[in-house]
Amino acid sequence: MKLSVIIPALDEAARIGSSVASARALAGVHEVIVVDGGSCDETARIAAAAGARVVACDRGRGRQQNAGARAATGDSLVFLHADVELPANAAAIIDAQLASPGVVAGAFRAWHKPERWRGARAALLHFADLRSRYSPLPYGDQAIHMRAAMFDRIGGFAELELMEDLELSRRLRRLGRIAIARESVAVSARRFESAAIYQTALVNVFPLLYFVGVPASFLARLYGNPR
Repeated sequence: MKLSVIIPALDEAARIGSSVASARALAGVHEVIVVDGGSCDETARIAAAAGARVVACDRGRGRQQNAGARAATGDSLVFLHADVELPANAAAIIDAQLASPGVVAGAFRAWHKPERWRGARAALLHFADLRSRYSPLPYGDQAIHMRAAMFDRIGGFAELELMEDLELSRRLRRLGRIAIARESVAVSARRFESAAIYQTALVNVFPLLYFVGVPASFLARLYGNPR
């Protein structure tokens, strides 16, 4: 399996270098593609220096991830946020998941890593991880992955302002099973540390609002910059 790692990024100069280096160091990774959405900082330059192929695109995670998929040469794609780190054996897990009968895509559980919080406050972050253990529809921070042929078949990401990950998961579920690995990706807790109660509400309430018909554009205005 040739695995292409696609990282949408916007103003991620502080972490994109380590994100690219971490992904490139994994056994089985064929290429790392960073899709820059018009950063005002050094994101693109740092990503290239770290060994990524950099693609320029208009801002928007759905749009950026579609551009990355078009540029990819691997036969399997993993969509990785800049503040998420894959486990060391990610390629083997992905290969096994996608080889399973009836599986159309896969994802990992999430495990939030504190950046500032310590002790009991840091432990509270893991309440945010519960949804990755019970929901059959993975979020973008769970490193959603699939064969390139499947991505083409479903037409890629909807180019929404928000909820592009859940819309993709919902369309995939109509075609088969999304396998959720027992292993976890390490997710930066930066958003929850900045506004814990608000972010917890968004993670749990926004999908419900989207599924009952609230426009993604309206939810995006409430959410703020999703990078």
